[in-house]
Amino acid sequence: MPENTGGNDRRKFLQKTLLTMTAVGVGVAHSKKAEAQTMENPDFYAEGSVLERMRKELNEALRKPVNERKWVMVFDLQKCIGCKACTVACNSENNLPPGVLYRPVIEEEVGTFPNVKRTFIPRPCMHCDNPPCVSVCPVGATQKRPDGIVDIDYSACIGCRNCIAACPYGARTFDFGDFHGRGTPEIMPYEKRPAFEYGKEWPRSRETDISPMGNARKCHFCLHRIDAGMLPSCVTTCLGAGVFFGDINDKTSLVSELLGSKRNSMRLKEELGTNPSVFYLM
Repeated sequence: MPENTGGNDRRKFLQKTLLTMTAVGVGVAHSKKAEAQTMENPDFYAEGSVLERMRKELNEALRKPVNERKWVMVFDLQKCIGCKACTVACNSENNLPPGVLYRPVIEEEVGTFPNVKRTFIPRPCMHCDNPPCVSVCPVGATQKRPDGIVDIDYSACIGCRNCIAACPYGARTFDFGDFHGRGTPEIMPYEKRPAFEYGKEWPRSRETDISPMGNARKCHFCLHRIDAGMLPSCVTTCLGAGVFFGDINDKTSLVSELLGSKRNSMRLKEELGTNPSVFYLM
């Protein structure tokens, strides 16, 4: 009587399929576990990457007393393509309303037709060592921290806008309390989300005295992220990997290495004596 090879073949096929499905299931489980770990550590980058080096240096700087570190930002203008990913990331990170902009990218056309090109200069707050905005604030709402960051206390700001007029870089804007959905049937809940700048929760409502509405606002180097051991949002989203951040007091840091290289660097309006903490590599 002939051997029933068909049944054996079906049995082997089912066993092989079951093993494959099990392997796939294990792979999916590992993938989901890795995804969960990534979500829990969003600023944990590949070993050896520039971002991971800056993240480690940032956390090392946080272990020092605040007055022994000095935060600076460095832009490589040869890498900036004017994509404005940094602007979008900043707006999203800080839940910025209409009229409030921390990270514009200034565009300029250089040359004479037909030999023309466009240049791009990202312009955050300069976090000056001699900030003109501090001395003109009548209530002390704008202050310079020992680590070089210039911040604003929204609960103290009276909205006089003296600081906006005093800033030679146009780095400050005013929050008039508007919404992008103004004039539509409904303002979406995401526009009413609180901001978490300076490590505090700032409700977006006129019913409280601790709202950024009616105050001057500006870039703060994502201080709430820095204090949590994370890089500023604009640094992690630059498509050209041309934004660098770190402690310039650490002579082994990446920012110190870049500014000590043979590349020419500049700062905006240095002749004013503001001594900005933002540098540009040419």
